[in-house]
Amino acid sequence: MRSRMAPRHGFAGVACLAMLVALAGCGTLLPQRYEYEEELYLALDGSATMYVNGSVPALIALRGLDLDPNPRQPVDRTRVRELYESAVTHVTRVSTSRRAGRRFLHLRLDVSDVRRLSEIRPFAWSTYRFIHTADEYVYKQTVGAAAAVQVNDAGWRGSELVAFRMHLPSKIRYHDAPSKVVERGNIVVWQQSLADRLAGKPLSIEARVDTQSILYRTLWLFGLMIVLVVILLAGLLFWIVRKGREHPPAAAA
Repeated sequence: MRSRMAPRHGFAGVACLAMLVALAGCGTLLPQRYEYEEELYLALDGSATMYVNGSVPALIALRGLDLDPNPRQPVDRTRVRELYESAVTHVTRVSTSRRAGRRFLHLRLDVSDVRRLSEIRPFAWSTYRFIHTADEYVYKQTVGAAAAVQVNDAGWRGSELVAFRMHLPSKIRYHDAPSKVVERGNIVVWQQSLADRLAGKPLSIEARVDTQSILYRTLWLFGLMIVLVVILLAGLLFWIVRKGREHPPAAAA
């Protein structure tokens, strides 16, 4: 009996091990979850779309926002709009979610000029520069000290991360993200631990891009492809007509 059962146990062990390895591999493909994240879609004219995703305790601790950290209380979305609305920014969406026992806020803002973002309180910890040199655009952002407001019973475990994600408008020539990785052609991420961000450890962000936007280049290539297809069809039609003249069909009896 033991000799018959042993192979089954061995197979089960191998199957479990394979499953664990597969799950570990898939874990690297899952999107990273951040306690606080600023995601900036930058345009070459300096305008931008900003997404802010963060837990209520993180928004209080990092930016000193006047919000209720109690996860059992609903978020005052009107108050959130007031905090982020300004002459530079327009709030177009506010939504909430729950994760790890904490409430999270998700905002979408239209930014008229990224260089003026530091004028409003939620982004005042950063300085922004976006300049046009002779042959490239240079974006620089320095994230300084956090508000460092004490939040009791936030539920943090010490592994939480903070991220600044850039969607750059044209081909990237240079960036100083520690990961050295460019995602999907034009996305770069700078990240810190939440502990370092609360401690005010400076974070420097720099990227240099081409002066021609990716959208413009894509449209130009698409237009060129259409022209080439039209030329090819015209040539094929001319060849068919010419062959028809050289070999006319026989007259009917």
